Amino acid sequence: MTIQEKDKKYIWHPFTQMKTVGDHIPIVKGDGLYIYTDDGRKIMDAVSSWWTTAHGHSHPLIAAAVCEQFKTLDHIIFAGFTHPKAVELSERIIQKLPYLNKVFFSDNGSTSVEVAIKMAFQYWYNKGNQKTKIIAFENAYHGDTFGAMSVGGRSEFNKAFFPFLFDVIYIDVPTSGNEEKTKKQLKEVLQNDDVAAFIFEPLVQGAAGMVMYSAKVLEELLLITKSKDVLIIADEVMTGFGRTGKLFATDHLVNKPDIVTLSKGLTGGVMPLGLTVCTDKIYDAFLSDDHSRTFFHGHSFTGSPLSCAAACASLDLFEDNKTWEQIEMIVASHQEFALKVAGNKQLKEVRQTGTIIALEFKTNESTSYFNSLRDELYAYFLERNILLRPLGNVLYILPPYCIHKEELDIIYEAIEAFLSES
Repeated sequence: MTIQEKDKKYIWHPFTQMKTVGDHIPIVKGDGLYIYTDDGRKIMDAVSSWWTTAHGHSHPLIAAAVCEQFKTLDHIIFAGFTHPKAVELSERIIQKLPYLNKVFFSDNGSTSVEVAIKMAFQYWYNKGNQKTKIIAFENAYHGDTFGAMSVGGRSEFNKAFFPFLFDVIYIDVPTSGNEEKTKKQLKEVLQNDDVAAFIFEPLVQGAAGMVMYSAKVLEELLLITKSKDVLIIADEVMTGFGRTGKLFATDHLVNKPDIVTLSKGLTGGVMPLGLTVCTDKIYDAFLSDDHSRTFFHGHSFTGSPLSCAAACASLDLFEDNKTWEQIEMIVASHQEFALKVAGNKQLKEVRQTGTIIALEFKTNESTSYFNSLRDELYAYFLERNILLRPLGNVLYILPPYCIHKEELDIIYEAIEAFLSES
């Protein structure tokens, strides 16, 4: 049997209707920008493999760090024990998020958000204050565990679970022209003293279709929220680690969140790891001689030494000026391309923040993940050995930072070809 035949026989893939999907493409190697198939194709990974591989595939520095860690310490229970790489990573993350104080480890983006939600609810519970509501943006995506689904937008993705999700107060995303409406909505829902937290993806809503809004309006929303003594959770799982042009999207803000969730680019995208980083104010609410006030959450691979080693190596790369020169090049290239195609009659809008550029196509259907243009776009670029995974009729580029200007130009030229041919 071939790899594809065995795959079809044994594997259930994520976000995939297994009855109608075609064969999955076997990938046998990754190197920098490129992934390689078992039959010799070389494909540009222009979306950083689900927005994770910040520095490209199989980066030698990260590979060496993980290998060395494996030979030293592979795994240790993280209750009652600690280890050097977890301590190093925590110290370095706090140095980069200096308004926060404590790091809680988990395994991925969804669980880092799950932890943040549980922290927020139990914080108020421990203080004897029954705040039970969370505010979130419409069409948000925060993950696929139950708490993360609850604070995400209600859609076909979680429809089967609607009866089991807790109620959330949704407000509009403050996109251009919508800012005053969103501020008004936020003020109205904060009139009741029952809101535990406000959670958001700062500056860019990823899975919603790379929906973007300004740091200025987010700053104003945070001021309103802080005035009502509500916890602020910034979900930086996607926006963290350079995606918005700064190390964190919250680096664009003067007002800071109480909790930040991290994953994806944290390890350079090569090992599963999630962090939930919070203030001492939150941490201190769990300190007690009463053991029932403990934060009872954990995972078998919490604080994985291998993942921590990968994350520390990734931070080494982020502390290298060459990485930021690359990020600046990508930002400038995207800006130039956005100006070039912005007036195209097939495009409803071109959006760009940092290293992310999104092109929303006009279609007879509504803008949606299920827009039929998605399959046409995906197939067109894959035939040209470029991996672009559209969000319905929204095509985006979110490349690893190792990409060269010439390679970006190849992607841009392919998009222009599609626009001229269709």
